Amino acid sequence: MEQGKSLGTKIKPAATSNKHPNAKASRTSHLSSILLGFLVPGSILILWQITGGLGWISSTMLPTPLQIALSFRDLIISGELFGHMQISIARAASGFLLGAGLGLLFGTLVGFLRRFEQTLDPTFQMLRMIPHLALTPLFILWFGFGETSKILLIAKGAFFPMYVNTFLGIRGVDLKLFEVAKVLEFSRFKQLIRLVLPAALPNILLGLRLSLGVAWLGLVVAELMGSSEGIGYMIQDARQFTQTSVVFVGIIIFAAVGKITDSFVRYLERKLLRWRDSFNG
Repeated sequence: MEQGKSLGTKIKPAATSNKHPNAKASRTSHLSSILLGFLVPGSILILWQITGGLGWISSTMLPTPLQIALSFRDLIISGELFGHMQISIARAASGFLLGAGLGLLFGTLVGFLRRFEQTLDPTFQMLRMIPHLALTPLFILWFGFGETSKILLIAKGAFFPMYVNTFLGIRGVDLKLFEVAKVLEFSRFKQLIRLVLPAALPNILLGLRLSLGVAWLGLVVAELMGSSEGIGYMIQDARQFTQTSVVFVGIIIFAAVGKITDSFVRYLERKLLRWRDSFNG
């Protein structure tokens, strides 16, 4: 008995000590991935600053990162930047929620019920092929230069990635799962909630990610077509006065907010799709 106890006490520290190297290795791996992500843009910024500082590139055509940072600071101090950002984010969020919400709804209906596919899908596929810029003049004629036309233009872009990926996700569900559902006597609603949507979740999250990106791109088109507020208007106004550094500030904001939203969806994917055993590279 005493030998068993002594062996037990010897084994426990070994089990607990194995946790720390694994946690440390994961933190090191995470840090190295972040550093690798900054390697290319960091190298570009250093080279850009050196060439601009030596006068090899005109500051009017391509201001240095330092000049852009100073313009960024001035816009923050004046409060102009946050005012434009607040309006742009509200527009993008409104258009995204409207478009992606309808895309999820109709994608579910068309994917789950063949009669809806035969009725609605041909029309949606025709509308999907119409470019944003082709619809812009029509939206202005119908709704004017107000918020309605901008939000609808963003919603149009956000609708189709969510619609297509939801439809494909539902149609990609294994048929054997429906046979099991019939044996368990699931109703149509229970099939949708407990079987179809969880199985289609990877495609739905992909559609969510793509819809966010297209909504952000649609915001650029919407604000450049005629606006008195927003990041797009700030870029357009800076272009007219040849304030190239301010134009770059607007571009950086679009890129940064787009990256943040994309990272948020990727975080959701990691949390909601833990059960999926897939190749990670």
